[in-house]
Amino acid sequence: MQPLRCRASAALLRVAAPRSTASFPPRVSQRCFSVTPVAHDKMKAPKMVYISGEEMTTYCMELVMDKWIKPHIDYSEWEFYDLSCKNRDKTNDQVLKDAVAAGKRVGAIFKEPTVTPTAVQMKQMGLSQPLSSPNGAMRRGWNGITISRDTIHIQGLELGFKNRVIFERHAVGGEYGAGYDTVGAGILNTIFTAKDGTTKVVDSRELNNETNAIVTYHNPLDNVEDLAHIFFTRCLEHEVTPYVVTKKTVFKWQEPFWEKMKAVFNEHYKQKFLDKGLLDNTAYKLAHLISDAATMQIIRWTGGGFGMAAHNYDGDMLTDEIAQIHRSPGFITSNLVGKNEDGSLIKEFEASHGTVSDMWLAHQAGQETSLNPLGLVEALIGAMQHSVALNNGPQELHDFATSIREKIHIAFTNGLGTRDLNGPSGLTTEKFVEAVADLLDGKDLEEVKAKFNPQTKPIVEPHVDLSDIDQEAIRALFDSLDVNGDGSVTFEEFAEGLAKLHVAPSKGSKKRMLRISLEDAI
Repeated sequence: MQPLRCRASAALLRVAAPRSTASFPPRVSQRCFSVTPVAHDKMKAPKMVYISGEEMTTYCMELVMDKWIKPHIDYSEWEFYDLSCKNRDKTNDQVLKDAVAAGKRVGAIFKEPTVTPTAVQMKQMGLSQPLSSPNGAMRRGWNGITISRDTIHIQGLELGFKNRVIFERHAVGGEYGAGYDTVGAGILNTIFTAKDGTTKVVDSRELNNETNAIVTYHNPLDNVEDLAHIFFTRCLEHEVTPYVVTKKTVFKWQEPFWEKMKAVFNEHYKQKFLDKGLLDNTAYKLAHLISDAATMQIIRWTGGGFGMAAHNYDGDMLTDEIAQIHRSPGFITSNLVGKNEDGSLIKEFEASHGTVSDMWLAHQAGQETSLNPLGLVEALIGAMQHSVALNNGPQELHDFATSIREKIHIAFTNGLGTRDLNGPSGLTTEKFVEAVADLLDGKDLEEVKAKFNPQTKPIVEPHVDLSDIDQEAIRALFDSLDVNGDGSVTFEEFAEGLAKLHVAPSKGSKKRMLRISLEDAI
């Protein structure tokens, strides 16, 4: 039986380059429900908004939906919105407005990476108008408070930071919404007009250069207390030490951000952090870091175990730095948190990376690709679990989402990962999705490994034949090294013995006289 599609005119269906095997229902530009035949044993998912993008990440998520979600979950309550450039252009960006409205109403949103087209891309795609990044509209429409970004950790794999690092980036204000112009010499006045009509000169300065770039922006501060509660709650949950980052020593206008964060901390959280010993290294108080120092400490603190909160732009830059230390943006989560009028939290989850255009071009050319979907799927897991929290269940869906993460980690640590982790023997985009699908279906790990035949073999120590060894001579050598005769050889005794035998490696030697470890060449 063929899946039933949403009722929508053909003009609304997505136009895209040919795809491979994915059969996930096409995105549409208006609210709709994906009505598919539902097996009796499928979990019923509550409402959630699914925002699709384009290129390689969309193709990969179609595979994920077909292989991991569709067989197990009835997602007929999910609403789908297509934010591909062509569809945004075709609908005069009405689809973006609809998606924002749906996200506000539903509260749990998953978003694929999207493209904000350059002038060149506009021509290539045949777009009729420039398109802005959808993120600004989403942050405004959902009363954005913070963008939470955390390191992703996989037991058994070393990525970058040993322990979790969390970050809160103020979701509004700063350079991103700046007004600007280029002017000549003269007087520049910045004037504020209050709602009652009274005015105030914020700044006045003489411009002496013949060419001047004028930039005006502001930082809304009403939601900083909300950001503080989110940040400190998460730091306590994950038992990390909190730091607030600003450049307030020079940029005096950043002082209120720090003061608001500190006030919330001292009133509501300080004792809880003290009780957990999380302020032992910060003089038992909330620590402030100058943004310059934060860039250096992030490089040094590879043990992790810390959290940072910062203004919009600083947060953008510092989380990029964290991503690079922690291997790549694919191992960082990204979660926009907003607030509805009733106090409920709106959460939108997405990957921290883009649409992976280079792989998409390779895929279109018929070449093999190996996209690691971890960041994308962590976002989907987060959105699914938030939808469960908003609707008080079902718990089985929350648990299934957790099991997806577990199966991905099992694949990564057993030679079934993508090539960014497993090298040339790693699986292709499609085979990795199939391998995890088999694990989700309950197949035995060894069976899955045999099926995909990863070219990875367990490390086997070489067999040493002792039958032709003079045991008495070995015992005499051991006794000569065991200077104090206690039946064991300390490092100092071992080093002294090698020196007496003239076989100890010398400093600066280009060649070793001994094979120091099994990793050394023979």
